[in-house]
Amino acid sequence: MAHYKAEQDDWLIVYLKYLLFVFNFFFWVGGAAILAVGIWTLVEKSGYLSVLASSTFAASAYILIFAGTLVMVTGFLGFGAIIREDRSCLSTYFCLLLVIFLVELVAGALAHVYYQRLGDELKQHLTRTLSENYGQPGAVEITASVDRLQQDFKCCGSNSSADWQHSAYILSREGEGRQVPDSCCKTVVARCGQRVHPSNIYKVEGGCITKLEQFLANHLLLMGAVGIGVACLQKHTGKCLAWGPT
Repeated sequence: MAHYKAEQDDWLIVYLKYLLFVFNFFFWVGGAAILAVGIWTLVEKSGYLSVLASSTFAASAYILIFAGTLVMVTGFLGFGAIIREDRSCLSTYFCLLLVIFLVELVAGALAHVYYQRLGDELKQHLTRTLSENYGQPGAVEITASVDRLQQDFKCCGSNSSADWQHSAYILSREGEGRQVPDSCCKTVVARCGQRVHPSNIYKVEGGCITKLEQFLANHLLLMGAVGIGVACLQKHTGKCLAWGPT
C-alpha cells in the first residue's frame, strides 16, 4: 500500500512539472508579446511623438519593453527552477513575478488613462504646434513629424487646411507664398503648397486631429489590453506555480 502511494505521489509530481512547464511557456510567450508591442509602438509611432504634449504614450511603450524583457528572462529562470526543483530559484521567480505583474499593470493603466485624455491634448497641442512651431528654427523634429503626419494620413491642418492661414511659417518669408506646407500636397514637389485646389492638396479629406486621435487610440487600447491582460494571466500562472514541486 505504501509502495502504491509512493508511485502515485511520483506520478503527481511529474504531472505537476509538465503542467508548470506549459504555464511557464505561455508566461514566456506573453512576455515576448509585450516586448513586441512595446518595440513596435516606438518604431511605428516615433515619428508622431513630437506632436504630442505629453510623454505618457512613449513612457507606456518603454515600460512594456522593460516588462517584456524581464518576463522573458524570468521565464528562463522558471524553466531552470522547475527542472532542478530548486526552492531558492522558485522563491526568486515568485518575487520577480510580483514585480512584473505590478510593472505591467502600471503600463496598462498609463495607456488607459492617456487614452481618456488623448482627444483634448491633440486639439490643444496640435493646433498650437502648426501655428507656432512648424518650420521654425530649432523645430526640425516637429516640422518633420507634422510633414510625415500629413502625408501618412492624407490630411492637411488640424481640423482643415484653413488652419495654416495663421501659421508663422506660412506668414513668413520662408513660406515663399505657400498657403499650406508642401506636405499637404497629394504629389509633393517644391512650392506645391502655393495652390490649394482640392485636386492638388488634401482639402476635402479633412484635418489630421480626428485621424491621428483614432490611430493613437487604437494602439493605446492595444497597449493597455496587452499589459493588463498578460499581467492577469501571469498572476494566475504564479498561483499555479506556487503548487509546483518545491
